[in-house]
Amino acid sequence: MTLSKTDFDLVKAALAEDLAGGLDITSVATIDAKALASADFTARKSGVIAGIEVAEAVLREVGLTEIKRLKNDGDQVSAGDVLLSVSGDTRAILLAERTALNFFSQLSGVATLTSAWVKEVAGTKCQVRDTRKTTPGMRVLEKYAVRMGGGTNHRMNLSDAA
Repeated sequence: MTLSKTDFDLVKAALAEDLAGGLDITSVATIDAKALASADFTARKSGVIAGIEVAEAVLREVGLTEIKRLKNDGDQVSAGDVLLSVSGDTRAILLAERTALNFFSQLSGVATLTSAWVKEVAGTKCQVRDTRKTTPGMRVLEKYAVRMGGGTNHRMNLSDAA
């Protein structure tokens, strides 16, 4: 998946919402400005991954560059599998982790549920198709997650498939 300008704007807006024009006061109060750390993004449950590029974009947006992708969108994973590792500024990791996890969780949840439905109709002529009933601003990302789960996209907007 290639992230669009809209996707990057969504990443920036999500981080800005967390900061609300200020600082991460907990990290500033408790973590040395020069502290370095490593962190793994690990699957809590089995499922299908979607949103790894969005998570990476969140990490890069806060200045992190040492990012190692261990799984790809569309991969089936088990609880405990490491999906992504990051190293660098501890404060930046802590700033990014919740936003990255929120995107990861939402998109992987869509992919995992879609995959379950696809398995239910396997061997039939049925297709699992999505709708425009998506989270505002996340339509392209959520429809991508449907594809990662093996589903088929219907129309993207009111001008499609009339």
